[in-house]
Parts: sequence; structure tokens; C-alpha cells
Amino acid sequence: MGICFGSPAKSFHPTPGNKVAPGSSNPGLNHPNQQTCSGKCECDALIGFKGDMPVYNNLKSFTVTDLKNATKNFCTDSLIGEGGFGYVFKGWINEDTLSPCKPGTGTVVAIKKLKMDSFQGHREWLTEVNFLGQLHHENLVKLIGYCTESMNRLLVYEFMAKGCLDNHLFKRGVQPMTWATRMHVAADIARGLSFLHSLDANVIYRDLKASNVLIDSKFNAKLADFGLARSGPSGDGTHVSTRVVGTMGYAAPEYVATGHLTPKSDVYSFGVVLLELLSGKRAMGDETIGGPEDMLVDWAIPYLRDNRQFSRIMDTRLRGEYSRKGAQAAASLALRCLQTDAKNRPAMIEVHAALEQLQATKDVSRNSPRANTIEYHVNCTSSPHGTR
Repeated sequence: MGICFGSPAKSFHPTPGNKVAPGSSNPGLNHPNQQTCSGKCECDALIGFKGDMPVYNNLKSFTVTDLKNATKNFCTDSLIGEGGFGYVFKGWINEDTLSPCKPGTGTVVAIKKLKMDSFQGHREWLTEVNFLGQLHHENLVKLIGYCTESMNRLLVYEFMAKGCLDNHLFKRGVQPMTWATRMHVAADIARGLSFLHSLDANVIYRDLKASNVLIDSKFNAKLADFGLARSGPSGDGTHVSTRVVGTMGYAAPEYVATGHLTPKSDVYSFGVVLLELLSGKRAMGDETIGGPEDMLVDWAIPYLRDNRQFSRIMDTRLRGEYSRKGAQAAASLALRCLQTDAKNRPAMIEVHAALEQLQATKDVSRNSPRANTIEYHVNCTSSPHGTR
């Protein structure tokens, strides 16, 4: 739907909990010796279980009957997604009254239905309401309303017609994204993260990955699923200590090792997603770079460090139709974001500025010179990792 929002408040203090990421199948990411969040954080998550809810005037409170009507009683025909803690359905509401209507007669929305026996899922559900009930930005998915009737927990979002970035990059049979579109998506993600980091509360997203980036009908990208987000360090604090949660392959190494979370943790995750956009390969377990435990970052870093070799990481489905200069600049930016020492990574505002500048030049041209195409095919042939 691509709705743009008004000017956001610059300061707020939600109280999210800390948990394993939805759909994460790798418990090894959880570090057994890390501190959990403060008692206040845990307590607020538990309060939500008792039925107490923060009140946000901009959110609609729906009944279960409302959402049953909007989804044809949550029928399988309306099911558009499933995660570890719940299901996502397509529904229809009247845009003016926000009341349910017959399928095909109103505005399409996405409705997330939490599994009733999921305690961790509930905490993430409450965290998401806390954040998206207050945050409004063109590159964050818009939360429309919620339902807390009895033990039911549901959320209603704007519908993102093109689905998640993960499908566009990795799903078989999907039309490959052009170079210009990939750079547009990267800039949108960077803009969203830059907004979060600029808030007084210094919000850390903490679970950036391709499946959490949703695409609207015009290929604008928005961050979704704020269940693991939390406020960053305040005052003189350099980090917040948390139990390590997230998704293997995307999490910053210092966070995995120590549980110390900073905005630079998001910068590392962005570097991984940018690398996925460049290469068309998954952050972890891509069969073209090794076994199920092999990381994209480990495979790509040697090529990123050598300007003569960087083209070996480029997605073969682009067929060379990208500017070599632009791709080299993007690869260099990814390398900076992926620095092992968090202090050496740029801030997201700098990353966003670099991508905006790249978009403003001819270096995101959809059609590269023939010389670039020829060079691409030579590199693809000589590289053991070049596949079609």
C-alpha cells in the first residue's frame, strides 16, 4: 500500500523483552551466559499476559469476530504466511471505518494470529505493539490495530503486495530483481534503520534479515516484525547487555560473543543483507558456497577486499546488467558494514547517505555498458562459485 506517515515523535521508551527470534531454528545463537534484559523489561512483558495493554489512539482495537469476518474465518485460502509463533492471513477492511468487509470490496490488510500456547510469541507480540504503536515512518510497516479478546492475540498491518525480500532473492521461479531495484531496496532499508537509530531512545532493530523486509506494489521496502527490537544504550552507556537472540548469519560477531548490543549491531546485519542483494546468495547455508553451516560473509570477504575480484560475488541472474563502478561502491560499503570491530563500521545515517548518492548517479543504471557484460561472463566462467 506504500502509505507515507507524518513526522514521528523523536523520543519514546517502549519496554520490549528478549527472546529467540521467530522462526529461528538455530538455538546455538543463544549464549548460555548472557544477562537478560532488566527486570522492568521482563515485568512489562508479563503484564501484557494479564490483559493490560498500552493504549495508542492511532491503533484500532478489533474483536475476534471482526477479524474472523475479514479473513473468512481464518480459512486456508486466506493464509499467506506461517512462522514459529503464528500465522499471517490476508483480510479486508473498510479503509474509512476500519471495520471488516466482504473479501474483495475493501482495503487488503495482513493479519498476524499468534498461537495461543506461545509464551515467547506473546512477548514478541507485545513488544511489536509497543514499538509500532508509536513509531511511524515510510520505511516501517504500518500497524493498523490489534485484538486482545480473551487469550487471542492478533495484529493488523498494511498489506505489502510483493511479499518479503527473501522470496525475491532466493525463491525459484521469481523474476530476478534488477540492479536499480536492489539498490532502491537497500536505500529504503538503510533509511528505516537510520530513522530508528536517530530516535532519542536509540532503537535497535536486532533482527534485520531478508525475510523481515517487506516490499510494496511499487517495490518500496519496509522493515517488519519488531518482536526483538529494543531501546539502545542511554546516557553514558556504550551498550546494552542482553541474552543473545536473532538469526544465525546476520548477527554481529561481538553481539554473539558477548551479548553487548549497540546500533552498530544493526549496521553489521545491514551489511549481510546488502551482500545478499549483491550476490543473490543466502546469509547462511547457501549450497553454492559450501555446506549448511557456511556463512556468506566468510565466503565473500576475500573478494570484497580485492577490487579486481569483487565481481565474483555478483548475482549471475543480473546477467551483467549493472554498473561496475556502482557495484564496486556497493561492495565497498558492504565491507565497511561488516568490519569485525564495531567501531570501524559506519553509522546508518552515513550508510544511507552513501546509497542515496549512489542512486543519484548513473551508477545504478539498469543497463550497463557492453564491456561490463563481457567482463562479467568471463569472471563467471572462471569462478567456481558462478552459477546460473
